[in-house]
Amino acid sequence: MIKPKIGFIVYGVHKDGLLDPLGTPFIDDGLVQQAKQTLRQAGLELVEHDVIIASRLEARACFSKFKKMDDVDALVLFSGTWVWAAHLAGPLRDFALTGKGIVIWTHPGSQGWRPVGGLVMHGALKEIGVKHRFVYGACNDAEQIGRIVSYCRASHEKNRLNMSTVGAFGGRGMGQACGVADPSQWMRMFGLDIDTRDTTELIETAEQISPAEIEQARQEIQPLFVDSIPNDETAKRSIRLYLAVKKIVKKEGWIGYTIQSFPGLGDDYSATCLTQSMMLEQGVGTSTLSDFNTFLIVKLITDLSRERVYYGDLQHFDRAKKEIKIIGDGTCPPSLAGQVGPASFAEHGIPTEGQAGGLSVKLVCKPGEGVLAHLGRCQGEFQMVIARCSVFEPPAEQLEERRRECGIPFWPHAFVTVHGEIDQLIQAWGNEYAVLGYGAHLYQELLAFCELTDIKAIAL
Repeated sequence: MIKPKIGFIVYGVHKDGLLDPLGTPFIDDGLVQQAKQTLRQAGLELVEHDVIIASRLEARACFSKFKKMDDVDALVLFSGTWVWAAHLAGPLRDFALTGKGIVIWTHPGSQGWRPVGGLVMHGALKEIGVKHRFVYGACNDAEQIGRIVSYCRASHEKNRLNMSTVGAFGGRGMGQACGVADPSQWMRMFGLDIDTRDTTELIETAEQISPAEIEQARQEIQPLFVDSIPNDETAKRSIRLYLAVKKIVKKEGWIGYTIQSFPGLGDDYSATCLTQSMMLEQGVGTSTLSDFNTFLIVKLITDLSRERVYYGDLQHFDRAKKEIKIIGDGTCPPSLAGQVGPASFAEHGIPTEGQAGGLSVKLVCKPGEGVLAHLGRCQGEFQMVIARCSVFEPPAEQLEERRRECGIPFWPHAFVTVHGEIDQLIQAWGNEYAVLGYGAHLYQELLAFCELTDIKAIAL
């Protein structure tokens, strides 16, 4: 789990112990301490600014300092009392050029005139077009504290992507048209470079994997499965391919990758199911078919969630039950297996999509609360569909029948109930793939990422 580092700044003109006409300090130091403790308990690391800012000089010194701190992900400005917005607006605008998040937090209460200080800054930043989130909520208001935390976590992730590189092995897989990427658009929006390789180096690296490396990998993989890893040449090629991808991704310094899978590699050497499953298990963002949009969602949720991520086909909708089956073609991190369908091995099994064969993963995803998400483009503009969902396991006596419905019972299954309107989801979706993330907090964090990156969010 990530832990964002934020700058915590208190602002207000009536500071340094100045009393109101009734003899009470305008700025409540006890409340400020409580606010800081609340954010720490919510999982944020605070870098405190030791001066309550009010003047232009104080504001310039403060925001200039934080602008130079590469490891700070966002700023939280706590309204201590009212302020002259013009003194802060220019330096805040300059800081905003970093692209990092800015939160204006106002704690309710008449004493101290905090709402005035909050609203005047909110209005000033809206007027000059500085992106920020305005939060009006008490320390014990979990929903509003969550709005602060989600924005800071999303800002951390946005910063993490900046000046990184994602790799691609091979070209577009299966003629998929809804996952292609414009490298210039990705650089402009996310600061992400796209690097490409054909599969020649991948196969050559796989063939150089030693028997000792294969054996060590088998020992690492085996505890995640209930049955033994096969000891045939097909299994060895699957393991070699996994280790080769792992080596090249590390060598190139990529934050993740997408891979063509087939046609090509799946016919010439091995299906990529085990490779993708184990890279997901190790927390590496990835996708198949050179689907860059799915990669980015996988990467975001991998970093933001405590659990691993599953992506697969939206294979069936049941309107009456608001139920969706997600079936990935042999790929799923084995740690997501539940009780009724523990992780075991299977063959890829589809000759038209990889005649070389290869190990795949068979399981049923465990129950939990989370999100379904999809990133795509509509006429070149990004949009993200985000739906709350519950993952459930069918009764054991119904499992085999439910698996056989799709005709490929040995691929990983997730059974999901959508909380929103399923027809809206169907119409808004733009890909066969869905990304399933565990954790109810992901819903607000993905929305915040969209807000920070100017992606149109379709929240269901």
